[in-house]
This record gives sequence, C-alpha cells and structure tokens, in this order.
Amino acid sequence: MEFSGSTHAASAADPDRSEYIRAALERFEAPLVSYALGLTGELESARDAVQDTFLRLCEQPPGLVDGHLAPWLFTVCRNRIFDVRRKDRHMTALNEVELEHRAAPGPSPDESAATRDRSGRVEAILASLPPNQREVVRLKFQHQLSYQEIAAVTALSVTNVGFLLHTALKTLRGRLEQLERLPPSVRG
Repeated sequence: MEFSGSTHAASAADPDRSEYIRAALERFEAPLVSYALGLTGELESARDAVQDTFLRLCEQPPGLVDGHLAPWLFTVCRNRIFDVRRKDRHMTALNEVELEHRAAPGPSPDESAATRDRSGRVEAILASLPPNQREVVRLKFQHQLSYQEIAAVTALSVTNVGFLLHTALKTLRGRLEQLERLPPSVRG
C-alpha cells in the first residue's frame, strides 16, 4: 500500500509516528483487505477502501486511536465501503472462492482435498446467511475481534452481535450436519 505524495502526520519529522503507522500497516493491511473484499466482492474496491482507511489513520492526532486501533481501522474501512456503496448504488455479488484461496503447508493432498471440500461447503452456507450475520461471523472468526469491537465496527449493540453470531453459528452447524449426512456424490 503506497501513500504517494502524502504529507500526513507520519512524516520524517516524527519517526515514532512513522513507525506506528508502518507497524499498523504491516499488522492490519491484509486483514482489512480480506474484510473489505468480503463486503465489496471486488479486490480493487477493497484495496481502495483500505488505502483510504490508512490515509485517515495518518491524519489522526497521535494517541487518538491508541488502545482501540483494530476496531477503529475496521470501522473506518467499513464506513468508507458503505459511503462508496451509497454513492454508487451498485451492489456486486461476493465470490467466496476468491476470498479463501490459500494453500496450507503440511497436510497431505487427501487431507487438503477434504479440508477444501468442507471449507467450500462452509463458505457456501456462509454465503447463504443474511449479510449482517455473515459480517459478524467474519469479524469474529477471520479477524478475531471481540463482541465489543464488533459492536463498535457495526454500530450494533453487544447483545445484538451475540444474537447474530449465535443464530449464524446455529444455522451453519445445522446445515453442515445436514450436508454431511448426504452421500458424497450428492453433496456437490
């Protein structure tokens, strides 16, 4: 992620601030792009939102987001995506296969195939959930945010976050159990 031509707070005159921004970028760029991709369905739109998020971090006074950097970044990124979405009024479908396409070191090809098959089923079931349930599941399990942090990002109450997670996981578990009872040739 480049900040070409930027003269924000993270300048050479403040090396501690520059290091803080650099560390935040290294730690949160990939998770934010993944999160933004889940909301936009488009890699370039996701990258744009994340770049805007880090530009806004550079503009923040030092200390303003200390202690809650992760929820602040996810909230700013989410708000930027929704602002653009409102402006464009253009919705696109999420391609779940593109989102989770990572090779894992170590397991045998058979284990990898079984894991991919199960992951594909989970992703397909996850894609069928309402958007608000999908979002809280991703924030909790892909980005390891707490209920309080998810509530801050989504502007929902902690109770509502808990309810959405409970409902989503119950639905996921039930549908996955139904699929696993089917013969492999029928699962698809």
